[in-house]
Amino acid sequence: MTITGGSALPKEDIDRMVKEAEEHASEDKKRREDAEARNSAEQLVYSTEKLLVDNADKLPEQVKTDVQAAVGELKVALEGTDTDEVKAKTQHLAQVSQKIGEAIYSSNQSADAAPEQPAASASDEDVVDAEIVDDEDEAVK
Repeated sequence: MTITGGSALPKEDIDRMVKEAEEHASEDKKRREDAEARNSAEQLVYSTEKLLVDNADKLPEQVKTDVQAAVGELKVALEGTDTDEVKAKTQHLAQVSQKIGEAIYSSNQSADAAPEQPAASASDEDVVDAEIVDDEDEAVK
């Protein structure tokens, strides 16, 4: 920490403030990490719930149930004060919510699958395979 400018504080007070700031730096860091863990957990809960609602018709019931259970566990952890539990439940929800992506992907793949080709018709049998030869190029040589 640096204190600059025209301070009217005596040097002893400035030294004391710097020392206190250094003593509390680890506490401040821990509080910041805890706040960031909670914020990311809350963001994950929100985005996962939105993803569930937006893609409800594409998801199998088992995936919905698993993800909703993990969301509920994380919400309960967020109500408490144990940051390690919040981090663990956040990681668990992140893993479980990957099933949503897999289900959406497989749903899109099956929807995009090409329809089967119809059987050959009579007009297909009349097609002649041929090669075009340009006689003008050979005449110029």
